[in-house]
Amino acid sequence: MSAQIRIVRDTSLSPAEAWLRLTDWERHGDVVPLTRITVTTPPPTAAGTVFVARTGTTGRLGFDDPMEVVVWQPPRRCRLEKRGRFVTGWAEFEVRALGGGGGSRVEWREELAVRWVPRAADPVLRIAGRWMFGRAVDGLLRNGG
Repeated sequence: MSAQIRIVRDTSLSPAEAWLRLTDWERHGDVVPLTRITVTTPPPTAAGTVFVARTGTTGRLGFDDPMEVVVWQPPRRCRLEKRGRFVTGWAEFEVRALGGGGGSRVEWREELAVRWVPRAADPVLRIAGRWMFGRAVDGLLRNGG
């Protein structure tokens, strides 16, 4: 099973500020329900940075979603490879300046695959992914520090 997801958001934030908010990995856990993020490599973030999204409740009712930064081009482009046993695929976002009055446009793309789930469920995964990742991007851009 795999779903392609694309989310585009315009924000009044500068590209540098939008980038900082999107790459504050631990904060992703604040905007994705039942998820906690742990960065497992030392700072600063760069290609090779690894972090794990633990989704679910405590104990066995959850799963780990390990990810590695494979492209790091601040403040414009970042690509992550998902390396889990349950969730695989990739996520990538780009930040571009908006012309005219400032601000920026964020484009988030993701290919999400869930093992042991049939392809017939792809439309459901796509809809759920758009909702969840759209909510996460909105929260990160809205509630920055």
